[in-house]
Amino acid sequence: MKYDPEKHHRRSVRLKGYDYAQAGAYFVTICTHDHFLFFEDETTRTVAEQCWLEIPQHFPYVELDEWVVMPNHVHGILIITSEGGGVQWNAPTAVASADQGVQLNAPTSISPHRGTLAVIIRTYKAAVTTLCKRSGQDGFAWQRGFYEHIIRNERELNAIRQYIANNPAQWEVDRENPQRRW
Repeated sequence: MKYDPEKHHRRSVRLKGYDYAQAGAYFVTICTHDHFLFFEDETTRTVAEQCWLEIPQHFPYVELDEWVVMPNHVHGILIITSEGGGVQWNAPTAVASADQGVQLNAPTSISPHRGTLAVIIRTYKAAVTTLCKRSGQDGFAWQRGFYEHIIRNERELNAIRQYIANNPAQWEVDRENPQRRW
């Protein structure tokens, strides 16, 4: 199906006009589908942790700061140290056509651009999903999209670091906990 802006109009939660490939610190939260507690399983948690630790290997312009894998979500601070040149992940894809064989589809205008926070998170989510499914977690899935916050100063950075560090101790009342106690 071809992209039609009249039909396909997902509302973006990203800051309009902001370049998410530029150097800066970003707080991200990535949730599992329906907030299912996939990361209570040790193997699945380990996959999520290992893939997070490997982000700088795939994106050398990214540094990891405070992060945690919770039972159904991941919190982390990613620091983009320079405008990301990185790997082009929104490359053309091959599609089979009944009448014309295999064709290449060019990236669309809605594809995330190389070096952006969206590409980093999409790559992380894809790696975790692939490895979880290979290890027998066939039902593993992420929630669509992710939450991000541009960290604007040192005070904010330290407050978010503290929030992430304290998050496991606050799980009982965490809004991401489907069984939270009020």
